[in-house]
Amino acid sequence: MMRALFSAISGMKNHMSFMDVVGNNIANVNTIAYKSSRVTFQDILGQTVKGASSPQAGRGGTNPAQIGLGMQLGGVDNIMTQGSLQSTGKLTDFAVQGDGFFVVGDGTRNYYTRDGAFDIDVEGNLVNPVTGLSVMGWVADSSGAVDVESPLQALQIPFGTRISAQATQDLTVPVAKAGMIAAGNLDAGTAIGGQVTTTITAYDSLGNAKAIRVIFEKTAANTWGVTALHDIPDTPGPDATPGTAFDDAVTIANGTLQFLPTGELDTGVANNGMVSFTVPAAALGTGAEPLAFTFDVSKFSQFAGASQVNIQSQTGSAAGALVSFAVGSTGEVTGIYSNGANRIIGQLALASFVNPGGLLRQGQNLWAPSSNSGEAIVGMPNTNGRGSVSTGTLESSNVDLAQQFTNVILAQRGFQSSSRVITAGDQMLQDLVNIIR
Repeated sequence: MMRALFSAISGMKNHMSFMDVVGNNIANVNTIAYKSSRVTFQDILGQTVKGASSPQAGRGGTNPAQIGLGMQLGGVDNIMTQGSLQSTGKLTDFAVQGDGFFVVGDGTRNYYTRDGAFDIDVEGNLVNPVTGLSVMGWVADSSGAVDVESPLQALQIPFGTRISAQATQDLTVPVAKAGMIAAGNLDAGTAIGGQVTTTITAYDSLGNAKAIRVIFEKTAANTWGVTALHDIPDTPGPDATPGTAFDDAVTIANGTLQFLPTGELDTGVANNGMVSFTVPAAALGTGAEPLAFTFDVSKFSQFAGASQVNIQSQTGSAAGALVSFAVGSTGEVTGIYSNGANRIIGQLALASFVNPGGLLRQGQNLWAPSSNSGEAIVGMPNTNGRGSVSTGTLESSNVDLAQQFTNVILAQRGFQSSSRVITAGDQMLQDLVNIIR
């Protein structure tokens, strides 16, 4: 009889713990990236009142007889499944699509979180605005290179910092897509002596823009010559109206384009399509170094049809200040500057664990390694199963309310049932006492 009472007490006690866990799950149904908990129960070792026996002397074997002594809390497991992603539209909100964790730190210790509700503080640090912990990753050097083998550093978005001007070194025409005419085409029907002109912009070493008029003149069948004129600011144009005149010649090297009868540039001719331009320092009038760059038109074609010259990219730019940033799915942080330049300024780090269910909750949506989770394996997103980074979104809690309210009923009924056992046991003891009256 006393065994029944103690078993019922263990049932009540552990169903109360069950309700505690369920209540915590329901309370965190709207907590960013919260991972729900699950309770498992175990029975307590039973009391053996009769042992088992093996078959012998023509008799079959007998099973043991055991009376259970109640139940105990087996464990409280972390359910680490992915929560749904909710769009916020905020640039500094991140979510991980996969098994990785963001790394945040206070300069002394690193923690791990799925909560990507970050912001930028007054010093330009990318931080969690609630805890003040910095988001960790790798900072790029001045050339945009990132060393992911170096120790983690706090990431910064230094708005307002400037990059120096870059002199133009290369201009490139985009590569044609399959089955399409190249983005640069010179009309094969142009008569000898006919011209195609375009104006390009190059930057000197001080970041001043220089307009250059490029002239493609057909000099023979399948042959075009390239010449150029640079602008003379604040002088009247050819029609005598105030503006910019293109009167001074630019020095050209490799200024002849040779095409095959099939319309493609003849790749057998050395440096064909790699036209070199040079504008002397005196002609710039800005105190900058001489402007020398290569105009890559090696993807030009010569087919019948409209002539066109489209510039894909160039290496030069004026000086600019950081005005925005973007984070790609692989975690690279790209600074966007006022001069239109983009430069990698950092790399977000993600951590993975051999057993993420073994992590310890630290509060404030933070996790710490335990002896059964393994140490953090830090690397770039989209590598080794860490998942990709989604910007402008946050991960929701993975709590299933339908399951949790079902668990409320289970916990309540389990508690009530155990309490009824105590009531029944008390009545039986009372009847036993009444026998001697």
